[in-house]
Amino acid sequence: MADKITSREADYSQWYIDLVRSAKLADYSDVRGCMVIRPNGYAIWEKMQAALDRMFKDTGHVNAYFPLFIPESFIAKEAEHIEGFAPECAVVTHGGGEELAEKLYVRPTSETIIWSSYKKWIQSYRDLPLLINQWANVVRWEMRTRLFLRTTEFLWQEGHTAHATPEESQEEVMRMIRVYKTFAEEFMAMPVIMGRKTDSEKFAGANETYCIEAMMQDGKALQAGTSHNLGQNFAKAFDCQFQTKDGVLDYVWATSWGVSTRLIGALIMAHSDDRGLVLPPKLATRQVVIIPILRGDKAAVLEKADAMATELKEGGIPAFVDASEQNSPGWKFAEYELQGIPVRIEVGPRDIDKGVCIAARRDTLEKTELQLDGTLATQVSGMLSAMQTDMFQKALRFREENTREVTDYETFKSAVEEGFVIAHWDGTAESEEKIKEETRATIRVLPEESDYRERYHMDEPGVCIYSGKPSTQKVVFAKAY
Repeated sequence: MADKITSREADYSQWYIDLVRSAKLADYSDVRGCMVIRPNGYAIWEKMQAALDRMFKDTGHVNAYFPLFIPESFIAKEAEHIEGFAPECAVVTHGGGEELAEKLYVRPTSETIIWSSYKKWIQSYRDLPLLINQWANVVRWEMRTRLFLRTTEFLWQEGHTAHATPEESQEEVMRMIRVYKTFAEEFMAMPVIMGRKTDSEKFAGANETYCIEAMMQDGKALQAGTSHNLGQNFAKAFDCQFQTKDGVLDYVWATSWGVSTRLIGALIMAHSDDRGLVLPPKLATRQVVIIPILRGDKAAVLEKADAMATELKEGGIPAFVDASEQNSPGWKFAEYELQGIPVRIEVGPRDIDKGVCIAARRDTLEKTELQLDGTLATQVSGMLSAMQTDMFQKALRFREENTREVTDYETFKSAVEEGFVIAHWDGTAESEEKIKEETRATIRVLPEESDYRERYHMDEPGVCIYSGKPSTQKVVFAKAY
């Protein structure tokens, strides 16, 4: 029930944990740093997975599966990659009761094991492009964990593609980051800023990393998806060459891209409230709950509720009836608000006599009288569509209201405690690191979207917020998860 949830104002971090556990989305495991994704949480992941998988296949990708274990010699082949991941790796040293001749790494990501296969599969330009995605689990030995946001083991998808030219690989990188942006905004109702990471923030082993960044309700940023241009780094490490159309050998050009169950954490923190989960209709397995008010002729009320559920299902809207009598209607209202069911419908004897029912939207808690005249599915479909749109617009307004442009460092230090800050940066790693040390804020993204760049005059010359040196562009700073 919602009374178990700490308010956001009192303790945002505790509110998040309380909500995840009270809404039965996930729980802590007895295995250090791991979580159990409960059915309510896994249902959201399944909806995300289905939508993304369809989008991947619509862009020409296919699914495969690669081993969980990676030989140490493979990991060591890409020096920058292993340096970036070494502190997070879990390593298997024994198997079958004996010490292994070669240590096996439990995959933190799969570039190395996948490129060992690509070397065997790619000989000619005719074998390219190779567009493969896998749905898998990965392990990263995190020191500080939080349900969904950062756990030792988590679920994700990782796309790994191979191309004949650098232009084709860059097109793929941008295509997939745009897929993630579309998914975040159209399915999660979560506005994101799309752009490039700085060199210090990019993926280990990548030439460039692109990302989508979202603002949570506490003003912090959350990286919701990444797409990496790997250049020829992994192809060279695994000697993956192909014969070009001109008959010469060249190394393959590569990309990788991925999102994880951290998206569920983003969804919670972008929309939910002190009553519980607020779930965009497109990601709700159960979109409507019908609660019969069992007074008077109970059989007639139940019959009508069942007929309403059937009508909604026939209209393509997942609906169910809670006809249990061990809990009061008020208890049910609170419980389904906690679970984030997008629309709640109440129907009782007097409603039936009037030919109406009462529908409440989860996001606004606004109640509307709907007609029971054979158009229920159409009316509810309109509510769900409006809710999806309104949730996005509310989150977008929140981001805009909590984004500030600043020109001096003292103002920057206070502003970054409250939201996103747009400011000039001189492009040096030294200034970037000093700002991070002193404020714990990082450069989240160098925006690529023209409308965002125009809105905040990102290309105006100026001086760095920290060093005072000349700067050619503004960037987005924030504290982050």
